[in-house]
Amino acid sequence: MLSRIPFPYPRDLADKWIASTVTDSQNGNAYHFAITRDGLLLGVVGLTRLDEKNSATLGYWMGPHLWGQGITTRAAQRVTEWAFNYLKLSRLTADVSVDNPASAAVLRKIGFREIGEGKRRFVSRGQECPVTLFEKIPTAQTSGHDVDDTPTQEAQAETTPPASSAPQLPPKNRTLLVVAAALINQDGHILLAQRPEGKPLAGLWEFPGGKVEPNESPEQALIREMQEELGIDLKGACLSPFTFVSADVGKFHLLMPLYVVRRWRGQPSGKEGQALAWVKAEDLKRYPMPDPDVPLIPLLQELLG
Repeated sequence: MLSRIPFPYPRDLADKWIASTVTDSQNGNAYHFAITRDGLLLGVVGLTRLDEKNSATLGYWMGPHLWGQGITTRAAQRVTEWAFNYLKLSRLTADVSVDNPASAAVLRKIGFREIGEGKRRFVSRGQECPVTLFEKIPTAQTSGHDVDDTPTQEAQAETTPPASSAPQLPPKNRTLLVVAAALINQDGHILLAQRPEGKPLAGLWEFPGGKVEPNESPEQALIREMQEELGIDLKGACLSPFTFVSADVGKFHLLMPLYVVRRWRGQPSGKEGQALAWVKAEDLKRYPMPDPDVPLIPLLQELLG
Protein backbone atom coordinates (compact mmCIF):
# COMPACT_ATOMS: atom_id res chain seq x y z
CA MET A 1 0.00 0.00 0.00
CA LEU A 2 3.07 2.32 0.17
CA SER A 3 3.65 4.14 -3.10
CA ARG A 4 7.36 4.97 -2.81
CA ILE A 5 8.69 1.61 -1.58
CA PRO A 6 9.54 -1.30 -3.89
CA PHE A 7 8.57 -4.91 -3.25
CA PRO A 8 10.52 -6.88 -2.25
CA TYR A 9 12.25 -4.30 -0.02
CA PRO A 10 15.99 -5.04 0.34
CA ARG A 11 17.81 -4.52 3.65
CA ASP A 12 20.42 -2.12 2.21
CA LEU A 13 17.67 0.19 0.97
CA ALA A 14 16.08 0.17 4.43
CA ASP A 15 19.43 1.07 6.02
CA LYS A 16 19.88 3.98 3.60
CA TRP A 17 16.38 5.27 4.33
CA ILE A 18 16.88 5.12 8.10
CA ALA A 19 20.14 7.07 7.71
CA SER A 20 18.38 9.64 5.52
CA THR A 21 15.76 10.33 8.19
CA VAL A 22 18.46 11.78 10.47
CA THR A 23 19.66 14.17 7.76
CA ASP A 24 16.11 15.12 6.77
CA SER A 25 15.22 15.93 10.38
CA GLN A 26 18.36 18.03 10.90
CA ASN A 27 17.62 19.98 7.72
CA GLY A 28 13.92 20.39 8.54
CA ASN A 29 12.85 18.60 5.33
CA ALA A 30 11.03 15.67 6.95
CA TYR A 31 10.36 14.15 10.37
CA HIS A 32 9.86 10.43 10.87
CA PHE A 33 8.87 8.83 14.17
CA ALA A 34 9.16 5.19 15.15
CA ILE A 35 6.03 3.73 16.75
CA THR A 36 7.26 1.40 19.48
CA ARG A 37 5.94 -0.71 22.33
CA ASP A 38 8.15 -2.46 24.89
CA GLY A 39 11.19 -1.76 22.72
CA LEU A 40 9.69 -3.33 19.58
CA LEU A 41 9.11 -1.46 16.33
CA LEU A 42 5.43 -1.45 15.36
CA GLY A 43 5.46 1.04 12.49
CA VAL A 44 6.40 4.54 11.40
CA VAL A 45 4.55 7.84 11.03
CA GLY A 46 6.15 10.84 9.36
CA LEU A 47 5.86 14.24 7.73
CA THR A 48 7.53 15.44 4.55
CA ARG A 49 7.70 19.15 3.82
CA LEU A 50 6.15 20.32 0.55
CA ASP A 51 7.32 23.14 -1.71
CA GLU A 52 4.29 25.09 -0.52
CA LYS A 53 5.15 27.25 2.48
CA ASN A 54 4.14 25.82 5.88
CA SER A 55 2.70 22.67 4.35
CA ALA A 56 3.62 19.00 4.62
CA THR A 57 2.28 15.58 3.70
CA LEU A 58 1.52 12.86 6.26
CA GLY A 59 2.39 9.21 5.80
CA TYR A 60 2.42 6.06 7.97
CA TRP A 61 2.70 2.30 7.98
CA MET A 62 1.93 -0.35 10.58
CA GLY A 63 2.69 -4.08 10.81
CA PRO A 64 -0.31 -6.03 9.43
CA HIS A 65 -0.70 -8.13 12.61
CA LEU A 66 -1.42 -4.86 14.49
CA TRP A 67 -4.10 -3.49 12.19
CA GLY A 68 -7.47 -2.68 13.72
CA GLN A 69 -6.13 -1.81 17.19
CA GLY A 70 -6.22 1.97 16.81
CA ILE A 71 -2.44 2.34 17.13
CA THR A 72 -2.02 4.02 13.75
CA THR A 73 -4.83 6.47 14.52
CA ARG A 74 -3.28 7.48 17.85
CA ALA A 75 0.19 7.90 16.36
CA ALA A 76 -1.05 9.89 13.36
CA GLN A 77 -3.12 12.13 15.65
CA ARG A 78 -0.10 12.82 17.87
CA VAL A 79 2.14 13.75 14.95
CA THR A 80 -0.59 15.89 13.38
CA GLU A 81 -1.01 17.91 16.57
CA TRP A 82 2.78 18.17 16.91
CA ALA A 83 3.06 19.50 13.35
CA PHE A 84 0.49 22.24 13.88
CA ASN A 85 1.62 23.27 17.36
CA TYR A 86 5.39 22.81 17.18
CA LEU A 87 6.25 23.26 13.47
CA LYS A 88 3.45 25.84 13.07
CA LEU A 89 2.28 24.27 9.81
CA SER A 90 -0.79 25.76 8.19
CA ARG A 91 -1.79 22.70 6.15
CA LEU A 92 -1.32 18.94 6.05
CA THR A 93 -2.12 16.71 3.10
CA ALA A 94 -2.27 12.96 2.56
CA ASP A 95 -3.28 10.58 -0.19
CA VAL A 96 -4.50 6.99 0.01
CA SER A 97 -4.93 4.32 -2.62
CA VAL A 98 -8.63 3.87 -3.34
CA ASP A 99 -8.33 0.17 -2.49
CA ASN A 100 -7.08 1.01 1.03
CA PRO A 101 -10.24 2.04 2.95
CA ALA A 102 -8.66 1.33 6.35
CA SER A 103 -6.01 4.01 5.81
CA ALA A 104 -8.65 6.48 4.62
CA ALA A 105 -10.61 5.75 7.79
CA VAL A 106 -7.57 6.71 9.90
CA LEU A 107 -7.38 10.10 8.19
CA ARG A 108 -11.09 10.77 8.65
CA LYS A 109 -10.91 9.88 12.35
CA ILE A 110 -8.19 12.46 12.96
CA GLY A 111 -10.01 15.25 11.16
CA PHE A 112 -8.75 15.11 7.57
CA ARG A 113 -11.33 15.85 4.90
CA GLU A 114 -11.54 14.41 1.42
CA ILE A 115 -10.76 17.04 -1.25
CA GLY A 116 -10.61 15.05 -4.49
CA GLU A 117 -8.99 12.25 -6.43
CA GLY A 118 -5.73 11.87 -8.30
CA LYS A 119 -3.15 9.36 -9.47
CA ARG A 120 0.18 8.29 -8.03
CA ARG A 121 2.78 5.86 -9.31
CA PHE A 122 3.22 2.92 -6.93
CA VAL A 123 6.75 1.53 -7.21
CA SER A 124 5.69 -1.77 -5.67
CA ARG A 125 2.93 -2.21 -8.26
CA GLY A 126 4.85 -0.83 -11.23
CA GLN A 127 2.00 1.37 -12.37
CA GLU A 128 -0.08 4.47 -11.66
CA CYS A 129 -2.99 3.92 -9.33
CA PRO A 130 -5.98 6.10 -8.36
CA VAL A 131 -5.72 7.77 -4.96
CA THR A 132 -8.04 9.78 -2.73
CA LEU A 133 -6.68 13.16 -1.65
CA PHE A 134 -7.10 14.49 1.90
CA GLU A 135 -6.36 17.76 3.67
CA LYS A 136 -6.38 19.09 7.24
CA ILE A 137 -6.22 22.73 8.36
CA PRO A 138 -5.42 23.53 12.00
CA THR A 139 -8.26 24.65 14.24
CA ALA A 140 -8.00 26.96 17.24
CA GLN A 141 -6.79 25.16 20.37
CA THR A 142 -7.05 26.10 24.03
CA SER A 143 -4.01 26.52 26.22
CA GLY A 144 -3.73 22.79 26.74
CA HIS A 145 -4.46 23.11 30.47
CA ASP A 146 -7.46 21.02 31.44
CA VAL A 147 -10.53 23.15 30.89
CA ASP A 148 -14.20 22.54 30.28
CA ASP A 149 -15.20 24.41 27.14
CA THR A 150 -18.94 23.90 27.62
CA PRO A 151 -20.45 27.39 27.86
CA THR A 152 -21.99 28.31 31.18
CA GLN A 153 -25.56 29.58 31.26
CA GLU A 154 -24.26 33.14 31.61
CA ALA A 155 -21.86 32.71 28.71
CA GLN A 156 -24.59 31.25 26.52
CA ALA A 157 -26.76 34.26 27.26
CA GLU A 158 -23.86 36.55 26.36
CA THR A 159 -22.98 34.89 23.08
CA THR A 160 -26.44 34.01 21.75
CA PRO A 161 -27.67 36.90 19.57
CA PRO A 162 -31.19 38.13 20.28
CA ALA A 163 -33.92 37.32 17.79
CA SER A 164 -33.96 40.42 15.66
CA SER A 165 -33.68 41.37 12.03
CA ALA A 166 -31.20 44.12 12.84
CA PRO A 167 -27.52 43.44 12.12
CA GLN A 168 -25.76 41.94 15.13
CA LEU A 169 -22.22 42.43 16.36
CA PRO A 170 -20.09 39.27 16.49
CA PRO A 171 -20.22 37.49 19.87
CA LYS A 172 -17.52 38.34 22.39
CA ASN A 173 -14.94 35.72 23.27
CA ARG A 174 -15.29 34.35 26.78
CA THR A 175 -12.44 35.06 29.14
CA LEU A 176 -11.23 31.79 30.58
CA LEU A 177 -9.27 31.96 33.84
CA VAL A 178 -6.77 29.17 34.43
CA VAL A 179 -3.87 29.02 36.86
CA ALA A 180 -0.43 27.44 36.51
CA ALA A 181 2.56 26.78 38.72
CA ALA A 182 6.31 26.83 38.16
CA LEU A 183 7.40 24.30 40.79
CA ILE A 184 11.13 24.79 41.41
CA ASN A 185 13.15 22.19 43.33
CA GLN A 186 16.35 22.61 45.35
CA ASP A 187 18.47 22.14 42.21
CA GLY A 188 16.69 25.02 40.47
CA HIS A 189 14.89 22.69 38.05
CA ILE A 190 11.31 23.38 36.93
CA LEU A 191 8.58 20.72 36.79
CA LEU A 192 6.86 20.15 33.45
CA ALA A 193 3.92 17.80 32.84
CA GLN A 194 3.25 16.07 29.53
CA ARG A 195 -0.33 15.91 28.33
CA PRO A 196 -1.39 12.24 28.20
CA GLU A 197 -3.00 10.29 25.39
CA GLY A 198 -6.66 11.04 24.79
CA LYS A 199 -6.47 14.73 25.65
CA PRO A 200 -6.12 17.66 23.23
CA LEU A 201 -2.48 18.49 22.45
CA ALA A 202 -1.35 15.09 23.76
CA GLY A 203 2.42 14.89 24.00
CA LEU A 204 3.03 18.60 24.59
CA TRP A 205 4.59 19.78 27.84
CA GLU A 206 3.13 22.44 30.12
CA PHE A 207 3.38 24.04 33.52
CA PRO A 208 0.89 22.10 35.68
CA GLY A 209 -2.36 23.79 36.57
CA GLY A 210 -5.96 24.07 35.47
CA LYS A 211 -9.21 25.97 35.41
CA VAL A 212 -10.29 28.26 38.24
CA GLU A 213 -13.74 27.09 39.27
CA PRO A 214 -16.61 29.44 40.25
CA ASN A 215 -16.19 30.96 43.71
CA GLU A 216 -12.51 29.95 43.79
CA SER A 217 -9.56 32.30 44.07
CA PRO A 218 -6.55 31.52 41.85
CA GLU A 219 -4.63 30.40 44.95
CA GLN A 220 -7.41 28.03 46.00
CA ALA A 221 -7.58 26.62 42.49
CA LEU A 222 -3.83 26.08 42.40
CA ILE A 223 -3.85 24.21 45.72
CA ARG A 224 -6.71 21.99 44.49
CA GLU A 225 -5.14 21.33 41.09
CA MET A 226 -1.75 20.39 42.55
CA GLN A 227 -3.42 17.92 44.89
CA GLU A 228 -5.52 16.38 42.10
CA GLU A 229 -2.83 16.33 39.41
CA LEU A 230 0.38 15.76 41.34
CA GLY A 231 -0.65 14.57 44.82
CA ILE A 232 1.20 17.37 46.60
CA ASP A 233 0.02 19.75 49.31
CA LEU A 234 0.57 23.48 48.86
CA LYS A 235 -1.36 24.52 51.98
CA GLY A 236 0.78 26.89 53.97
CA ALA A 237 3.33 27.12 51.17
CA CYS A 238 4.41 30.41 49.68
CA LEU A 239 2.55 30.91 46.40
CA SER A 240 4.40 33.78 44.79
CA PRO A 241 2.57 35.49 41.88
CA PHE A 242 5.17 35.80 39.12
CA THR A 243 3.60 36.80 35.81
CA PHE A 244 0.55 36.08 33.64
CA VAL A 245 -0.45 35.19 30.10
CA SER A 246 -3.24 36.94 28.21
CA ALA A 247 -3.89 35.35 24.82
CA ASP A 248 -6.66 34.74 22.29
CA VAL A 249 -6.97 30.96 21.85
CA GLY A 250 -9.94 30.80 19.50
CA LYS A 251 -13.31 30.48 21.22
CA PHE A 252 -11.72 31.73 24.47
CA HIS A 253 -9.55 34.57 25.62
CA LEU A 254 -7.15 32.95 28.05
CA LEU A 255 -5.97 34.67 31.22
CA MET A 256 -3.41 32.54 33.06
CA PRO A 257 -1.54 33.75 36.15
CA LEU A 258 1.68 31.84 36.85
CA TYR A 259 2.85 31.28 40.43
CA VAL A 260 6.37 30.35 41.49
CA VAL A 261 6.35 27.64 44.16
CA ARG A 262 9.51 26.46 45.93
CA ARG A 263 8.01 24.57 48.90
CA TRP A 264 5.37 21.85 49.11
CA ARG A 265 4.58 18.62 50.92
CA GLY A 266 4.81 15.30 49.16
CA GLN A 267 6.54 13.96 46.07
CA PRO A 268 4.99 15.04 42.73
CA SER A 269 3.63 12.14 40.68
CA GLY A 270 1.39 12.00 37.62
CA LYS A 271 -2.02 11.21 39.12
CA GLU A 272 -3.76 11.56 35.73
CA GLY A 273 -1.34 9.46 33.66
CA GLN A 274 0.88 12.38 32.69
CA ALA A 275 4.65 12.08 32.47
CA LEU A 276 6.68 14.51 34.57
CA ALA A 277 10.13 16.00 34.01
CA TRP A 278 12.38 18.22 36.11
CA VAL A 279 13.99 20.54 33.58
CA LYS A 280 16.83 23.04 33.75
CA ALA A 281 15.72 26.55 32.83
CA GLU A 282 18.08 26.65 29.86
CA ASP A 283 16.55 23.42 28.50
CA LEU A 284 12.90 24.51 28.57
CA LYS A 285 12.87 25.33 24.86
CA ARG A 286 13.68 21.72 24.06
CA TYR A 287 10.21 20.70 25.27
CA PRO A 288 7.37 21.48 22.81
CA MET A 289 4.63 23.42 24.61
CA PRO A 290 1.20 24.90 23.85
CA ASP A 291 1.50 28.43 22.48
CA PRO A 292 0.40 30.30 25.66
CA ASP A 293 3.11 28.61 27.76
CA VAL A 294 6.00 29.53 25.44
CA PRO A 295 6.34 33.25 26.44
CA LEU A 296 6.88 32.16 30.05
CA ILE A 297 10.19 30.45 29.20
CA PRO A 298 12.49 33.52 28.94
CA LEU A 299 10.98 35.02 32.08
CA LEU A 300 11.73 31.89 34.09
CA GLN A 301 15.20 31.66 32.57
CA GLU A 302 15.90 35.21 33.70
CA LEU A 303 14.55 34.44 37.16
CA LEU A 304 16.83 31.43 37.56
CA GLY A 305 19.77 32.72 35.54
